[in-house]
Amino acid sequence: MASIFTKIINGEIPCYKVAEDDKNIAFLDIRPIKKGHTLCVPKLEVDELYELPADDYQSLMAFSQRVAQSLKRVVPCKRIGSLVLGMEVPHAHLHLVPINAEHELSFANAQSGIPQEEMIALARAISNDLDSVE
Repeated sequence: MASIFTKIINGEIPCYKVAEDDKNIAFLDIRPIKKGHTLCVPKLEVDELYELPADDYQSLMAFSQRVAQSLKRVVPCKRIGSLVLGMEVPHAHLHLVPINAEHELSFANAQSGIPQEEMIALARAISNDLDSVE
């Protein structure tokens, strides 16, 4: 059965897309730890990040680096924290979270009910920044 991320990749479920290339997609987390929390997901569905073939892994890391750089320009923060957990969805992914302190990287901080307009505007701002530096 396809993961929820594969359904997003296939357009079966909507998302707040930030970026996409032939091997990866990035979209805002709908239960963000912090404003701008973005998921970078390989289109190849494998359970764990380190199960990805080397080329796909390298592609995801380069893609995530570009997304993180734009995210940091759009959402003011000291750095972009990265998490590789993947326990909730059996599809490899990388969390990028704008933070000012390490303790902010906690799923106990997850927010819900962020207005759709705010999510759309944020995804658009990150995407536009990415487009401006390609």
